[in-house]
Amino acid sequence: MSTVFEPAPPQAGPIVTGGTIRLRHGKALLRHVGGTLGITLPVFFIATLITFLLGVVSGLDPAAGIAGDAASPETVARIRADLGLDQPVVFQYLHWISGVLHGDLGTSWFNGVPAFELILQRLPISLSIAGVALLVGVVFGLGLGLVAGVRHGGRLDRAITLFAALVSSLPAFVVAFVLILIFSLWLGWLPSSGYVPFADDPIGWLAAVSIPAVALSVDVIADLARQLRTGLVVALSENYVTGAVVRGLSHRRILFVHVLRNASGPALTVLALKVPMLIGGAVVTEAIFNMPGMGKLAADSALRGDVPVVQGTLVLSILLILACNLCVNVLLGVLQPAARRRS
Repeated sequence: MSTVFEPAPPQAGPIVTGGTIRLRHGKALLRHVGGTLGITLPVFFIATLITFLLGVVSGLDPAAGIAGDAASPETVARIRADLGLDQPVVFQYLHWISGVLHGDLGTSWFNGVPAFELILQRLPISLSIAGVALLVGVVFGLGLGLVAGVRHGGRLDRAITLFAALVSSLPAFVVAFVLILIFSLWLGWLPSSGYVPFADDPIGWLAAVSIPAVALSVDVIADLARQLRTGLVVALSENYVTGAVVRGLSHRRILFVHVLRNASGPALTVLALKVPMLIGGAVVTEAIFNMPGMGKLAADSALRGDVPVVQGTLVLSILLILACNLCVNVLLGVLQPAARRRS
């Protein structure tokens, strides 16, 4: 007698619809943003602690300067107590970071003006240079990388690779001097120094920031082009590209919808690393082009020993860098689901 086994009836699983998939992707993206914020906040507090300690170890004391040369030790001690400088360092930091979180960066020891007000007057100049440099770097870097990746192995690819290798070895101030010689002294098209506010003269503003922004963007162009070119060459050799060609998808759709988003990860990571370089490079660029930006304010304040203004510029630079890195990480999570899974 043989036993007959009847097949078990198929079990009905949950129905996965397009709305369910979008909901899962939305939840994964929120977890990715939450994880990025969980890293950003500790970095902010550690960076501000280091910034505050730099002011403490400088040994500068504003009480003697405020009281004057003829002041008695009791008067100097009273001013130190009023400024909270007689408190332990931990309490001084808690008082300072509490003010920072409420938008109070302290008062200048040099002229008594709030540091935030001084920085706010100079911030548009630095943001103009760094913002235009970032825009030029992204547009030309991604454009050259895209052309080199699609035409890899050809003359155009070799020319772009040679250009990227050449310009990446040049410091920004050398590029700035070359551009001044060509466009200011020889051709006379652009000014070699000074700044014009955008609200007063948009054309003059663009002419004033063009040379410093291009000088800062050269390194960004070279690195973005090389990273995107390498990513595209690897992505174009994947099996899913061959499958897409067999299915009859157009080359434009394969490149811009499927390949580019998978190949852009290293280029976006490099872009996040270039933002601190752009902000730091503004200090040198503003000195070369005689622009009264935030970098020049920080350099002048450091020479005068004006600690609150120096600390304020550093805190604002930290916020700008962390905000840019947060945007890049969120963009990576949107373009590449693998980045969300890793986080």
